[in-house]
Amino acid sequence: MARDRIPTGRVRRTAKIGSLAARQAVRQAGTRAANVARSRDGAQEALERRQLDAAEQIVTVLGTMKGAAMKLGQVLSFLDVGLVPEEHREEFQAKLAALRDAAPKVSFKDMRKVIEQELEDDLGELFASFDEEAIAAASIGQVYRATLHDGRDVAVKVQYPGVAAAVRADMQNLGLIMRVVKRMTPGLDVKAVTEEIRLRIDEELDYELEAQNQRSLARIFRGHPFIVVPDVVTRMSRERVIVSEFVEGVGFEQLKRYPQDERDRLGEIIFRFFFGCLCRHHQFSGDPHPGNFMLLADGRVAFLDFGLFKRMAAEDVESELAVARAVAEGDAEQVHELLARNGFLPSPERVSPAELLAYMEDTVGWYTSDTELQLTPELATRVAIESSDPRSRHFRTLRHQDLRSEHLFTVRMLLLTLAVLGQLRARANWHRIAREWMYGEPAVTELGRLEEEFYGRVAA
Repeated sequence: MARDRIPTGRVRRTAKIGSLAARQAVRQAGTRAANVARSRDGAQEALERRQLDAAEQIVTVLGTMKGAAMKLGQVLSFLDVGLVPEEHREEFQAKLAALRDAAPKVSFKDMRKVIEQELEDDLGELFASFDEEAIAAASIGQVYRATLHDGRDVAVKVQYPGVAAAVRADMQNLGLIMRVVKRMTPGLDVKAVTEEIRLRIDEELDYELEAQNQRSLARIFRGHPFIVVPDVVTRMSRERVIVSEFVEGVGFEQLKRYPQDERDRLGEIIFRFFFGCLCRHHQFSGDPHPGNFMLLADGRVAFLDFGLFKRMAAEDVESELAVARAVAEGDAEQVHELLARNGFLPSPERVSPAELLAYMEDTVGWYTSDTELQLTPELATRVAIESSDPRSRHFRTLRHQDLRSEHLFTVRMLLLTLAVLGQLRARANWHRIAREWMYGEPAVTELGRLEEEFYGRVAA
């Protein structure tokens, strides 16, 4: 049916996004004018209404496009952590979940053609058995379960036919979408961030690159006591098909109902995987959303989907850790100097060290404050708002910052990791865990000591 096709034409897509940007410009101008005569509470209410309206329109437009615009909704994920008024959060989480899981309806006959074209053989020759019913929908493809002739169970991720053309058409319109996002997150270097998103999403179209990313982490975590990254079947992975070891476990919705101690353990593993990959290995998955991990029967956690992936230079990682150390130590002058030196403050004199430290404490304090903390959706929302939103009490500070594109996906990864941990309501002294990477200190948790032993064994 026509409604199931993946649209690739730029004109139709541009019309949708252009009208969205125009409506938001008119609304923003109207809000500014009306605010002159409003009370402070009235102005805040108007701002929240505008945020809500912009968020709703962005979700609606992205949800109709089925290409990179849908993926962009996941990449930005500014609504995943609640950047809408409290009373609307559940509704928008549901809309985002639908957007994240939305997929074009493509027949298996068409998906089979992609597999056979990419792997250059008949499906029956390639696999001993193949379940034609997809077990999961990825953002630009579907995942199937199959068995190889050597008896191994595998997951087969197949890209939708035509989706690459749709994505590339959307990329031409990315600047228009970012103009709307800019109004919601003023501390954004739109040009640099747009280019970074283009690069990451273009890479995500190539499953051979994803296979390389997954192989890299599978090698790092082979034999790890509580983290699993499934092995890739390299000989059967191509640009539009990736075959990897099949894993089965408990999903996020069920895990949220587990007892507190089990959720605490799971939360620490998730934190160690995402934050630890950045700090130890200078490479990490940029997509920590609930569909990308599961708890296995043996207590280990399997992490999946490495299309959105980032590698960073050692000096960039160290600069982030240096800022975290300065925040933890309450050294306002050092925080100011580091951020100015690294290009985050185009006009350093416009932001005082004290203002900057207060802003940083509100955004990274959950892992730089030496205290046990139960993370919640409400806390994740506050951090997201303070980080980038016009409602932030640090709005003046935000206006004089630039988010360097090199660090965009680090910020996103940390925010979404916090959002996931908040939904789990996981509890820990996150700072004591992070000190292993920030200061090279010995582990203080049972999981940390297991990991310490693992890395010591690997080094030996």
